[in-house]
Parts: sequence; structure tokens; C-alpha cells
Amino acid sequence: MTKVTTTFYGTRGSIPICDPDYFEFGGNTTCIGFHRHDTGSIGILDAGTGIRALGKHINKEFSEQKEIGIFFSHFHWDHIQGLPFFDPAYNPNRVINIGAVGEGGKFTDLRTIFKNLMLEEYFPIQLENMGAKFNFDFTEADVLEEEDVVLKAIKQNHPGVSWGYRIEVDNRSIVICTDLEHGNSINEDIVDFARGADLLIHEAQYTDKELLTHKGWGHSSFNQAIEVAERASVKMLAMTHHDPDHDDEFLRNIEKQCQDRFKDCILAREGMSIEV
Repeated sequence: MTKVTTTFYGTRGSIPICDPDYFEFGGNTTCIGFHRHDTGSIGILDAGTGIRALGKHINKEFSEQKEIGIFFSHFHWDHIQGLPFFDPAYNPNRVINIGAVGEGGKFTDLRTIFKNLMLEEYFPIQLENMGAKFNFDFTEADVLEEEDVVLKAIKQNHPGVSWGYRIEVDNRSIVICTDLEHGNSINEDIVDFARGADLLIHEAQYTDKELLTHKGWGHSSFNQAIEVAERASVKMLAMTHHDPDHDDEFLRNIEKQCQDRFKDCILAREGMSIEV
């Protein structure tokens, strides 16, 4: 059976943090790598500042992989700001496939998004001068199938729209739902989307109390993430997109409380890997 290792290269939400009190859970913004053991290939979700370290890892451990796919949950700064520092993108022998899937996308011209990110006013090297060949593909299909991989997408409640993804490989399933706001009650569509997943990665930026003063910001609480995991009967829950005001001590205490309710859960730490 195919094994997939999920590694968190960035677990912070909103803005990167550099402080000794944040070393355990990490200060880089969202980036997740998915390593298929059978093919020896790696795919990427989001390009927050964590993608810098992932790029160096790819150069060292996946030097023979010519094509690298990066999918995006959405295009807020904390999910795209690391791309200019992604080393493989400067290799003319590499092909970088940039993609997003999901109905109702506000931004369908992906090339323009990243070209504007690297205008000379903001960055010394422009997208077209990076070196690698870039392909950009946005589709409103909510299901993509390629060989033995099925990728499903769901539209989420978030300012500007975001997408959750479900990756199914050889009867294994990983669901990623980051940057979503459930509202006054848990979104039933998200529960159905995560149903039976081997691993649910769900954002949890706020406590229940903090959530009350952040309505409309597009995020979830720890208890909401756990409720989705419970109701969807997932095997394991990893919570991520940590608030920049939540230091290591705070998150360790929260993790203990969460595990008292749902034992098969963990708060994601930068560099942490989970094998499915």
C-alpha cells in the first residue's frame, strides 16, 4: 500500500515570527510537503515562508525530480510570500507547476498573481527571470483524477475565498482545511468532505473566546477543529495555522487540553512529519 509522508514546513498564520518563545512550533507561514514513497516524488501545498526550507530539502533529497507541483489553498500573503525564495525555481532544469482547483475562484489568472508578487518594485528578480519553466493552471472542476491520485476541492468561507483539499491515494486520504470560518455552527459540508480521512489537517488559529472578537476574519478555533474531526470520524487530527500571538507555552497547554478531548490529535510543529 502506498505510503505518503506529510511534513509541515510552515505552521504559522498571518505573519512569520522569529522569537525564542516560538521555536518549538515554528515561525514560518504555511507550507506543507507530501512525499509519495512509491514514486519518490514530493508535492507542495501553499508557498508561505516555510517553502524556503522545503526548497533546500528538495535540492538535497529530490534532485532528480524535474517537475514540482505547488497547489494553493488561496492567495493571501502568508500563503504565497515564500515563492521568491524557493531555490528549485531558479534551476533551468526544473518545471514548476502552479495550480489551484475549486469552483468560485476570484483569481483565475495565476501567472499574474505571482508576476505581480515579483515586480521590480518589490523584488530584484522577476518571475520570468527566475530560471525554471513555470506552468499555471486554474480549473473550476472540484475533482481531478490522475492515475491513482484523486484530488477533491471544496469552497471554504474565507475573505477572498479559499479551498480545502482532499487527497486520495491507494485508499489513503488526507484532508487539508486551512483558512476557513465555520460561522455560528460547524459547516456540514466540511464534515462530509473530511469523512473517514486518515489525516485531517485543520486550521485552529483561535480559542473560542478569541473567535468571538474575530468574526469575519476567516478562521476557526481549536474546539471547532476537534468537532469536525469527531463528527467526521477521522483517524488523526493535526491543527495548524497558529496565531502569531500564541507562543510555545500557550500552544503546549492548548494541545494538552485538546488531547484530553480527542486523543488522536496534535498541534503541528515546523519540521514535523506524519506518515499515512
